[in-house]
Amino acid sequence: MFTLQRRRRLTAWAMCAPAVMLATGFIFYPLARGAWISLHQWDGFSAAMKWFGLRNYANVAADGIFWRALGNTLIFAIAVTVAKNVLGMFLATLLNRRLVGRGLFRTATFLPVVMSFVVVGILWSWIFNPTFGLLDSGLRMLGLDAWVQGWLSDPRIALGSVIAVDVWKWTGFHVVVLLAGLQTIPAELLEAAAIDGASKPQIFRKITLPQMMPVLSFSVLMSLTGAFVSNYDLVYVMTGGGPRHATEVALTWIMNAAFQNHAVGKANAMSIILFVCVAAAGALQLRVMMARSGGR
Repeated sequence: MFTLQRRRRLTAWAMCAPAVMLATGFIFYPLARGAWISLHQWDGFSAAMKWFGLRNYANVAADGIFWRALGNTLIFAIAVTVAKNVLGMFLATLLNRRLVGRGLFRTATFLPVVMSFVVVGILWSWIFNPTFGLLDSGLRMLGLDAWVQGWLSDPRIALGSVIAVDVWKWTGFHVVVLLAGLQTIPAELLEAAAIDGASKPQIFRKITLPQMMPVLSFSVLMSLTGAFVSNYDLVYVMTGGGPRHATEVALTWIMNAAFQNHAVGKANAMSIILFVCVAAAGALQLRVMMARSGGR
């Protein structure tokens, strides 16, 4: 007969089994399969793969465009993480106050989040269009012709334009997360600080920000890790990685290698390298989060 402790253990394993099966089928097995393919030469269509060893990784190391794309991915991730959380905190603080039409503003802030990447990409491609785009047309109407730019055709600003669109789309998500965190701060704590003569900037710096650190750390983690893997759609729709690879990110170059050059083994090698970068960034952020919360 099973003891009570053994029954509890079996019950726990039974409850975890569906999640373990899903993780194995959709995460661990594809990751292991990708690592195995990265050691082969394969075009994606042949029945057999040719053993290639570490030569795919050597080819990736010699691929200057991939390292440029990886650098663009890092710039993209850092820029959107900072922008979304700073802007999100500002808007969350504003929407946490009593405002006329606050519900409408909250809805409008979150609306871009539910729009698909393709729709957002096409919409902003039209806005940035140098011929009929709303942005350049508006600048000309205001007499600001010197500010008219080739927002997606100028290599110097094309990546910044795509970053701005990603920030516009996802800031609403972080506003909701941060707003929920702000609403958990005891009102008595803020009132006591105000009675003691603390100014609003002092209250924010000394009370609100420390109280928000767990939520803010979560928001930063979500935006940082997500930025590494969620930029493909916008870049593909808006620029295709151009001009002259100025907006090329790791995912667009990986897809190019796999489906245009039919170098599936090399594409998987690049994917493994990207996975290591994302895992390292996530682990570093988790370590910072645990250190700030007092855990080890």
